[in-house]
Amino acid sequence: MNNKDIMITGLNDMPVDEFRKNGHEFIDWIADYFNNIESNTVLPNIEPGKIRSKLPLEPPQKGESMDAIFSDFEKIIMPGITHWNHPDFMAYFNSTSSGPGILAEMLSAALNINGMLWKTSPAATELEEVTLNWLKKMLGFPDNFWGIIYDTASISSMHAIAAAREQLTELKFREKGMSGRNEIPKLRLYASEHAHSSIDKGIITLGIGLSGIRKIPIDDKFRMISHELQKAISEDRKNGWLPFCVVATVGTTSTTSVDPVREIGEICRKENLWLHVDAAYGGIAAVIPKMKYIFEGIEFADSIVVNPHKWMFTPIDLSAFYTTKPEILKRAFSLGAEYLKTSEDSKVTNYMDYGLQLGRRFRSLKLWFIIRYFGVEGIQNRIAEHLRLANEFADWIESHPDFERMAPTPFSVVCFRAHPKNINDEDELNALNEKLLDEINKSGKLFLSGTKLSGKFVIRISISGLRTQEEHVKQAWELISNV
Repeated sequence: MNNKDIMITGLNDMPVDEFRKNGHEFIDWIADYFNNIESNTVLPNIEPGKIRSKLPLEPPQKGESMDAIFSDFEKIIMPGITHWNHPDFMAYFNSTSSGPGILAEMLSAALNINGMLWKTSPAATELEEVTLNWLKKMLGFPDNFWGIIYDTASISSMHAIAAAREQLTELKFREKGMSGRNEIPKLRLYASEHAHSSIDKGIITLGIGLSGIRKIPIDDKFRMISHELQKAISEDRKNGWLPFCVVATVGTTSTTSVDPVREIGEICRKENLWLHVDAAYGGIAAVIPKMKYIFEGIEFADSIVVNPHKWMFTPIDLSAFYTTKPEILKRAFSLGAEYLKTSEDSKVTNYMDYGLQLGRRFRSLKLWFIIRYFGVEGIQNRIAEHLRLANEFADWIESHPDFERMAPTPFSVVCFRAHPKNINDEDELNALNEKLLDEINKSGKLFLSGTKLSGKFVIRISISGLRTQEEHVKQAWELISNV
């Protein structure tokens, strides 16, 4: 009988013996995948629609064997996978999976709990509290920061903006909303020109609109200019705007620049504005004692986001959000449905009250596994090596007559471009570097990304993968310099 013709009988789940057999085979496959990951090209060489064309238009009417399903996974899906775990994946902030993280995800999927209330799974709530306190201590945050896990920094920052809006209690946004109310002044949020696009999406989602965000100019190191922030706030107040929130970034996406948090925080304290610090990528570096300077002035922040899935070997997704004002966050999102009330409510944390989602995955389990398995020292050593490799790569760029570094390197991202001596026209240089990036990525040997800084096309290399070693960075430089 053909495997694809097998009909699953009965009304129960996969038999335990079959699950056990497939589970062992899957673990072996994953182990072999990691062991041989460099045999894969980083980027798939595939045309749009190719994967879809190999999949049936209609779902199967009868169940199929796991052998048949996995065979199609290997033949159809794998050829279209971009290998984020590959040591030569250096395009974006690398969401590298680790062994302990993967094992924890398996257990989380098996338990399949919903951590909306303490009562719906006490261990999930209390482990989240403990692991977030561990991470807070690792990063050197003040004790008064309270934490919750969301999925991504986009959602964390959106919650921060919502809490900042809720802090304007006299406007009663929770009760009356925003639409159709002429008495509401125009709200204004401030962020640097290099703030992440998720901030723009957040204010769109919350009904503030793109006109409600004002981008503050940056200095020659791509950091927000604090006196320009003060100037903008003063201007806006005179012109009828109501400033309510500032977003400072510790590790911007394009250049990983670090905004002056203390200077910005002092302005926010004086002006009574909510300060949110987006440290989704760069924040993890503060596990290293010498890097804690990046959070100088963090005591002025009302909220912070750090993503372990960006640079702490955590399977995507896990975003750690901290705030000194959890009561305002709760006021923005809590609802007291009768069917969700329990006798323990006054004594425990019900995380559903602090966010948009009711259902909550058991994300803290993988954070617990990873911190325990690697230990603080193990995490510090791996992050420190990435910083060292980035500085070494930056030195190679600066010592080459036909390349130039285009931004400082505070973390593990280097921004650079080819600049031969005989070319000085910016349009020509942009075209040259766009072509260079395209050729690098087409090779399948390396995956980098590009951005634009002051109209100049720049190539980015991000060295943050768990499996990326010095030999991979050297090979990357050899490829880049010889394309």
